[in-house]
Amino acid sequence: MNETGNRNVLIAALWMTGAIASFSSMAVAGRAVSLSLDTFEIMMYRSFVGLAIVLAVGGFAGTLGQITRRHMGLHLIRNIGHFTGQNLWFFAVTVIPLAQVFALEFTSPLWVLVLSPLVLGERFTRVRVLAALMGFIGILIVARPSPDSLNMGILTAALSAIGFATSIIFTKRLTRTETLTCILFYMTVMQAVMGLVCAGFDGDIALPDATTLPWLVLIGCAGLLAHFCLTTALSLAPATVVVPLDFARLPLIAVVGMLLYQEPLDVFVFLGALFIFGGNYLNIWTETRAGRSRV
Repeated sequence: MNETGNRNVLIAALWMTGAIASFSSMAVAGRAVSLSLDTFEIMMYRSFVGLAIVLAVGGFAGTLGQITRRHMGLHLIRNIGHFTGQNLWFFAVTVIPLAQVFALEFTSPLWVLVLSPLVLGERFTRVRVLAALMGFIGILIVARPSPDSLNMGILTAALSAIGFATSIIFTKRLTRTETLTCILFYMTVMQAVMGLVCAGFDGDIALPDATTLPWLVLIGCAGLLAHFCLTTALSLAPATVVVPLDFARLPLIAVVGMLLYQEPLDVFVFLGALFIFGGNYLNIWTETRAGRSRV
């Protein structure tokens, strides 16, 4: 690798520290506000904060004119998937160890492999099937399903990965024609409406107070910042470099859980995560090599 390539990898690593810190802080903040707000209220307020940020940054950068009304159906499906996944994720972080949530969340790219042929018309390959099987083995190791160990937290964390995978697939569709500003605008607007409807279904929406408001602002900022940092890192360095850095979230959040919540370090979570990481990395490495051979 030349000097420019080495410098880009270093810069990408720095961006990934921002993504890791943002994802981790969002989990801590979500657990903090869960005592006062339900997941629909959290998503509603997060979307309000996110919309304010998108409008402010888009106005400053002059990109608000890029917001179009094309593909509203795709935007809706993408945001239903993300809204569902994020709600399940926020619930999971309140009831099971944070490391377990993050390990199961990392199966999202593997669900993309399974669903992409149905939505994007991509074909299955033997490597993709093997990667998906490795991820499934990892899920079984992390969850260790049995009448005693299987609970709603594990189920919601696993299902949240499918919601995130749906969001990733339709984001890939949208990026063919739409800009980041357009996608983020409809993400925050649509999910604010979804949150408002779901939170107000029982006629009772809790208002943030002096304790929860800073956490909600942190959730809104961290959610956008995490994806911006991750996207920027991927633009600077290959996915084969960035993905291992992203998996550093797992040991970090395990330490955070141990220090803040006295959550034990579970060797099975790390073992299962290795299988999940292996499946992800195998697919990325194979796709990268295939892409180079076509050049």
